[in-house]
Amino acid sequence: MEHTNLIKATLVSEQQIKQRIAELGKQITADYKGRRPIVIGVLKGAWIYLADLLREVDLDVDVDFMSVSSYGSGTSTSGTITIVKDLSVDVTGRDVLIVEDIVDSGLTLARLKDLMRDRNAKSVEISTLLSKPSRRKVEVDVKYIGFEIPDEFVIGYGLDFDEKYRTLRDICVLAEEAYK
Repeated sequence: MEHTNLIKATLVSEQQIKQRIAELGKQITADYKGRRPIVIGVLKGAWIYLADLLREVDLDVDVDFMSVSSYGSGTSTSGTITIVKDLSVDVTGRDVLIVEDIVDSGLTLARLKDLMRDRNAKSVEISTLLSKPSRRKVEVDVKYIGFEIPDEFVIGYGLDFDEKYRTLRDICVLAEEAYK
């Protein structure tokens, strides 16, 4: 892959990711037994995690996507959240599971959770592959967390820097010279 010399380290291996997603899939299956949740993938970063997670969930689910922008081409959230693509399904009276790649400041997920409640969802939970609790600006309850990670800029497994590195199989730390 182009620019692999800008990868500082592997933080979470492909094998660790697969194992943890299998565990989360079992937990979600048990928690939603007898229900048919709407699973909302937050684009673009969560699509790989969403696909692998749902292959581990033994339930019928409805799937939809939202595209929300808060980063642009930088390395930290701008604080402004814009809904680029909204849902095409009605969440009224439904159990909603929002699937995200990473929870950093918490601003995006707090807004999405509030939005689903405003739209009269029966319940709203969040699953994220990665969580950076040290970067929280607002508290947001995340029920299903893959890995808590340190305050490093990470790429791979759907996460990008300026639309690059999404297809790496591991979660890697991007060297600072890539964005400084």
